[in-house]
Amino acid sequence: MTPDRLSATFAALSDPTRRAILARLMQGDSAVSELASPFDMTLPAISKHLKVLERAGLIERGRDAQRRPCRLAAEPLREISEWVAAYRQFWEHRLDRLETYLQQTQAAGRPPLRKAKAHVRKSK
Repeated sequence: MTPDRLSATFAALSDPTRRAILARLMQGDSAVSELASPFDMTLPAISKHLKVLERAGLIERGRDAQRRPCRLAAEPLREISEWVAAYRQFWEHRLDRLETYLQQTQAAGRPPLRKAKAHVRKSK
């Protein structure tokens, strides 16, 4: 995933209304009016949200006579999952090292090291 596409995907997911729309589309294709029904918004406002999702590649819009069904396009979500997985591995490795350190200090009967705080003495 290119950084620009990653940014567009995260930007699209940053809004709770758009995340709710994607959650609804996980259940299947839906018309714009059906997607708008749970929200206290106008259809043009929902359409703006849909355009952001479409530009990010998260939804596809079709045409079926008068109906314009939307469907989830999950590929960008998979790409985000893969991007996040690298950071998950990083943190799991760090936490494993912390666990090993704590087990070693506990087995040796000594408390874990603490960083010393810088104390500034005030002159009286």
